[in-house]
Amino acid sequence: MGHGRGETVLDAATAILTAHRRDWSPIVAALIRLTGDWDLAEECAQDAFVKAWERWPVDGLPDNPSGWLMTTARNRAIDRLRRSSLERRKYEQARMADHAPDAPPSSDVDDQLSLIFACCHPALSMEARVALTLRSVGGLTTSEIARAFLVAERTMVQRLFRAKRKIRDAAIPFRVPARDELDERVDGVLAVLYLVFNEGYHASGGYDVERLDLSTEAIRLATQLAELLPTSTEIESLLTLMDLHDARRAARVDDLGDIVPLELQDRARWDRVRIARAAARLDGAPLGRYQVEASIAACHATAPTFDDTDWVEIARLYGCLTQIAPSPVVALNRAIAIGMADGPAHGLRELDAIDATSLRAYPYLPAARADMLRRLGRIPEATGAYRAAIRLASNEADKRFLERRLQEIDRP
Repeated sequence: MGHGRGETVLDAATAILTAHRRDWSPIVAALIRLTGDWDLAEECAQDAFVKAWERWPVDGLPDNPSGWLMTTARNRAIDRLRRSSLERRKYEQARMADHAPDAPPSSDVDDQLSLIFACCHPALSMEARVALTLRSVGGLTTSEIARAFLVAERTMVQRLFRAKRKIRDAAIPFRVPARDELDERVDGVLAVLYLVFNEGYHASGGYDVERLDLSTEAIRLATQLAELLPTSTEIESLLTLMDLHDARRAARVDDLGDIVPLELQDRARWDRVRIARAAARLDGAPLGRYQVEASIAACHATAPTFDDTDWVEIARLYGCLTQIAPSPVVALNRAIAIGMADGPAHGLRELDAIDATSLRAYPYLPAARADMLRRLGRIPEATGAYRAAIRLASNEADKRFLERRLQEIDRP
């Protein structure tokens, strides 16, 4: 029996969403390489997905969805260039470089890394590098990136515009840097990959806790970067950190998509082999930011039970991190660790000492305060803090978790 109209539309929608997660970055990278125009590449990639929304529910899914999208985006780019007299030379280059119809997006490491290194060029501010990579490599929307940065969407629109204009005006090349340039460029790339991973591991907005496509892509690109720079211990440390987090993924969310807090997770579902292999890589690593963060993750991942967690060591490691990479979020995490190691009263005092100016829109600050107040038995204050955290939360799973905690302390 054939599919009905509703089933066909649903199949097409699922295929398009899957293709967007998988193919956005390769398509954009290929079009930038083809045309040299970032805005044109993103616009034509977007046009291809819009076309898919129009055609696939009517015509059915193509045999090669990735190739269909690449061909549609490339044809759109070439048509745009052909119609622009100012871009005639670009059109001739694109026409000569055109591939066979239905060719799948390139998976060459050079295309992907070229895009990342261009996004992370030192001529751009760190904020612009990360934002541009989240947009061009990760395919996040501007509103998603704005939430990740705790800024207004209008601010992020301007930031992305300025970054692309800077790339155009400075003629920043779309290529993997020469080997003698790589070391000075890799720190920015690692920061970008880590933020992409974090957005995938715990999404800043939407209905789901995780965006598996982003965290998987960050690990894949970091692995490729490690192959390109095999002597970089910081790349290895970042991969170790990602592995330790990702190995616990299966227990973090229940069957309804709700968050399972660390103390209630079924540790039998953690990938113990992957954890042991990652933790072993920490031996002898230099004391860099990602090595310290990986050591913190290892404390959690190697503890047999929640009660066996070495919170004293975790608090000490966060103290080291405040010296290497200080930030209000690091201070917040250190306060939480102190609250677990020395008691909630000590943790609350540490929270009160944080300059929270940049964390006004950060829901995990009032959530941490609520948890410590709850443990101290100061229920009215905890209730207010939970409500403040719920108002700030933009991820629906976070809201549901906080609402459950609020209901628990509201019960007689």
